[in-house]
Amino acid sequence: MAAEEAGHFAMLRDRLQQLGHDYGDFPAHDGLWYMARCTSQDSLVRMALVPRVLEARGLDVTPDMIRRLRDIGDAATVGVLETILHDEIGHVEIGTRWYRYFCRQRGLEPLGTFFRLLEEYAPGRIRQPLNTEARQRAGFDHNELELLMDLAANNS
Repeated sequence: MAAEEAGHFAMLRDRLQQLGHDYGDFPAHDGLWYMARCTSQDSLVRMALVPRVLEARGLDVTPDMIRRLRDIGDAATVGVLETILHDEIGHVEIGTRWYRYFCRQRGLEPLGTFFRLLEEYAPGRIRQPLNTEARQRAGFDHNELELLMDLAANNS
């Protein structure tokens, strides 16, 4: 997974440089590192929030980005995003497995714990659209998806 993430970074940075920019030029580039710093004290919190919120958000928004870029003829960026979208389903699934493992290890109920952590660390972060099909493939269960859809509707 680390090798894939490094590959994603390299593909994105190369594409940004082709377009006259570089990684770090946009505020969105700091979101993952910000959350990594906020969750450095606890692996359970990190697994709940980095893959299952930040990376999962990529599952939500990337299909529309691909459609819009395809519409304007940017095949190079579409190819990069399609690769990343495919790989990220697996990354979110791995995060989901580890999150549930840590919950079992600590005797915590995963659903309630996840939503408590969302409220504490990422209020308002869950928004529409939600790619429920990709999230389901990445290990989110029916109850989680229903609650996320409700939360997204309230945050819109």
